[in-house]
Order: sequence, then C-alpha cells, then structure tokens
Amino acid sequence: MESLKQGANYVSEQAKKATTGTSKEVNKDIAKDSDAPLGERASAAKDAVSDKANKQKHGAKAEVHKQQT
Repeated sequence: MESLKQGANYVSEQAKKATTGTSKEVNKDIAKDSDAPLGERASAAKDAVSDKANKQKHGAKAEVHKQQT
C-alpha cells in the first residue's frame, strides 16, 4: 500500500515539475520581449528564477518518492 502511495506522489511531483518548467519558459520569453513594459519584464524574470528553483525542488521530491517505491 505504501508503495502505491509513493508511486502516486512520484507522479504528482513529476507533473508539478513539468508545469513549473513550462511556466519558467513562458516567463523567460516575457522577460526577453523588448516590447513588454519594463516592470512586466522584471517581474517575469523574477518569476522565472523562482520557477527554476521550484522545478528543481519537485524533481528532487519525485526522486525521493521513486526511491521509496
């Protein structure tokens, strides 16, 4: 039973990792867009850095759950 729970947690963390990675790429594109307002570009750059950290965090959590199955 615990193995199934860890497997579900692994899948959940992988999904979060993918979503965060997509968000990071969108924010990077906004930050690079010279037509976007400066404030929006700065906010997007900050969010991209945060997304990168979250992506790594979810990847690490997924690996822990994978090892526990």
